[in-house]
Amino acid sequence: MTDMRPDPAFVEWSGLNGLPRFDLVRDEAFAGSFDAALMAHEAEIETIAANREPPTFDNTVVALERAGKTLSRVSALFWSRAGADTNDRIQALEREIAPRMARHASKIGTNPALFARIDALWENRDNLGLTLEQTRVLERHWKSFVRSGAKLTGPRQERLSAINERLAGLGATFGQNVLADEKSWSLLLDGDDALAGLPDFLKDAMASAARERGAGGRYAVTLSRSIIEPFLTFSARRDLREEAFRAWVARGENDGKTDNRGIVKETLALRAEKAKLLGYDSFAALKLDNTMAKTPDAVNGLLMQVWDKALARAREEEKELTALMAEEGFNHPIMPWDWRYYAEKLRTRKFDFSEAELKPYLQLEKILAACFDVAERLFGIRAVEKPGLPVYHPDVRVFEIRDRQDRLVAMFLGDYFARSSKRSGAWMSAFQSQHRLTLSNGETGEIPIVYNICNFAKPAEGKPALLSLDDARTLFHEFGHALHGMLSDVTYPSVSGTAVSRDFVELPSQLYEHWLTVPEILARYAVHYRTGEAIPPAFMEKVLAARTFNAGFATVEFTASALVDMAFHTRAAVDDPMAVQAEVLETIGMPAAIVMRHATPHFQHVFSGDGYSAGYYSYMWSEVLDADAFAAFSETGNAFDAQTAERLKAHIYSVGGSVDPEDAYRAFRGQLPGVEALLAQKGLAA
Repeated sequence: MTDMRPDPAFVEWSGLNGLPRFDLVRDEAFAGSFDAALMAHEAEIETIAANREPPTFDNTVVALERAGKTLSRVSALFWSRAGADTNDRIQALEREIAPRMARHASKIGTNPALFARIDALWENRDNLGLTLEQTRVLERHWKSFVRSGAKLTGPRQERLSAINERLAGLGATFGQNVLADEKSWSLLLDGDDALAGLPDFLKDAMASAARERGAGGRYAVTLSRSIIEPFLTFSARRDLREEAFRAWVARGENDGKTDNRGIVKETLALRAEKAKLLGYDSFAALKLDNTMAKTPDAVNGLLMQVWDKALARAREEEKELTALMAEEGFNHPIMPWDWRYYAEKLRTRKFDFSEAELKPYLQLEKILAACFDVAERLFGIRAVEKPGLPVYHPDVRVFEIRDRQDRLVAMFLGDYFARSSKRSGAWMSAFQSQHRLTLSNGETGEIPIVYNICNFAKPAEGKPALLSLDDARTLFHEFGHALHGMLSDVTYPSVSGTAVSRDFVELPSQLYEHWLTVPEILARYAVHYRTGEAIPPAFMEKVLAARTFNAGFATVEFTASALVDMAFHTRAAVDDPMAVQAEVLETIGMPAAIVMRHATPHFQHVFSGDGYSAGYYSYMWSEVLDADAFAAFSETGNAFDAQTAERLKAHIYSVGGSVDPEDAYRAFRGQLPGVEALLAQKGLAA
C-alpha cells in the first residue's frame, strides 16, 4: 500500500444497498488501510483548522461531521471482526490499533486552532440561528474537545493524551484475556451419569460444542452463557456444577498471563487521574456529568432503594431453596452452584412448568419472526431476508428493512450463534449510521447498516435452535437497540441512533423486551418445534405468572455489580480492587449463595473499554423508564396502540441524540417516572 490508499474493499462498499463486500475484506489489509485512513483524516482535520474564513457552523461543525468517512469504514469493519470473529492476527492488531486510535483522537481534541473555532461558535451559539439539533451537535463537539483536554496546557494536556492511549490498550487486553479464558476452558463429559438431569436441547448444544473442539462423540460444558447457565440449572451432578461454576467465575482471575487484576488496578488509577486533570472529583463525576442521573449520589440512591427490597426478597428465596434441599436430605447451606438448580425445581413446583418444557416452544426462527412482527405492528417496517450475500461469517444473516411504502429504511445483519472466535455476551453496533448530510460525492444521506450479535448455543445439523426465555428476551433486547439505530431520522451523524447518554440508551432495548410476553405474540410465535402447535393458553398463563419468580436473585446479582462499579469510580484511589469488591459486598450484605453477575476480573462492560464504566447502573435507570413507558400502552388496553406507538417512534426511537433525553421522554410520556413502576414490574413492591 505504498500509495497510502486503503484497500478499496474497505471503503468502496459495493454490496447490495451499499453493504460492504465482506468477501473482499482481507485481514492482512487492515494495517495498511488504517495507516491510509488515519493519514487522510488528519489531512481533513488540518484543512478545517487552517481555514482562514471566520468559523461558521457549516465550515467547521458540518465539515467535522463529514470528515473521517474512510476511517469510519475501516474502523467499523475492524471492530466488528475483532468482536465477532477474531483471530491471532486481528488480536495483535487490536492491541496496536486501540491505543493508536486514542492517540489520534487526542491529537484532534487538542488541536488549538480547531478548538478555537469550535469554542468561538459555542460562546456565540445564541446568535447563530441554530436549530435544536444543530445546537446539540455543536454542544457534543465542544464537550468532546474539552474532555480531550483542549482547555489544558502543556504537560497536563500531554499527560491526558498519554492516559487515554494507555487506557485504550488496557481495555483491549482485558477483553482479549476474558475471551482467551472462555476459549481455553471446557469440561468434556460422557456417560449417562455425567449427563444426569440434562434435557435433550442442552445435550445437543454440548455435543455441538464438543465437535467444535475436536471431541466428537462427547459433550462439552463451555463458559458461554447459553451452555453454562442451563448446565447449572439442570445438571444433577453437584460436583460437576461446582467445577463448571468455579471456572465461570474465575475468568480473568487465574494468576496466569490472562489475569486481569493488574489491568483493573492500573485502569482505575488512570481513570481517577484523568478525572482530576479535567477538574472532577472522581471518574464517576466525570462520566455522569452528561447523563440523566447527573451525580453519583443520584445513582447510588436509586441502586440502594432497589437493593434493600431485592435483598429481602432474595433472603426469602434462599429460605425456600434451602427447605427444598432439606427435603432431598441435604443439610448444607445453598451455594452459588446450587441456586439455579434448586430454583428450577422450585419454579416447577410452584408454577407447574420447567424451563426444559418451555424451551421447545421458543425456536430462534419464530422468536426472530416475532421481533420483526412487533416492529411492523408498532412502526410499520418489515424485514425481508436476503440469503446468499457475502458475509463475514457463514452464520450471519442479512435483511432489508422496508417501510409501508416499500422504501428501503435500513440494512440489518444478525449473527446469533456462539463460537470460540466471538466475544461473549450480546450487543448491537452499526457499520454505518443514518444521516441526511450531503457527502463529498454529492449524494445526500446514508441509510443505517446495523447488526446484532448474540451467543446462543448452535444446534446440531438439521435441528432448530431452541432458546431459553432469557435468550428470547436478549434477542428482543438487542433488536430494540437495532431499531434505535434503524429508525433514526436526524441530519447529523454524531447524534444518530444510539448516540445518546449511557443511561438513556438502554430504554429502547429494554422497552422492546416487553412485547415478547404480550399474550398474542406468545400465542402466535411460541410454537412447539416438533408438533407446530401453539403454546397452550394454560401453559402460557403459567409462564406469565412466573415472570417475577427468582426476581430477588436476579436483581441482587445485577445491583451488586452496579454498586461495585460505582464504588470503584467514586474513590480517589483503589489500591486493591478485589479488596474493594469484597468490602462493598460485605457492607451491603451480599448473600453468600449469590455472586455478582460480573465479577471485577471479567467485568467487560466496565473494563473492556470505558463504555459502561461508572455506568453499569444505566440498565436499571433505563428500566425505571421502560416500566413506565410500557405502561403508556397498557393504559390504552392495547399493546400496539397506534397513537402511542407513533409518539414512541417520534420522540424515543427516531430522534437519537438530537434532543435532550429528559425532554424526549417528557414529550412521549408527559413526565419522568419514579422508581415505583420498576419495583412493581420486578414484583418487589411492598
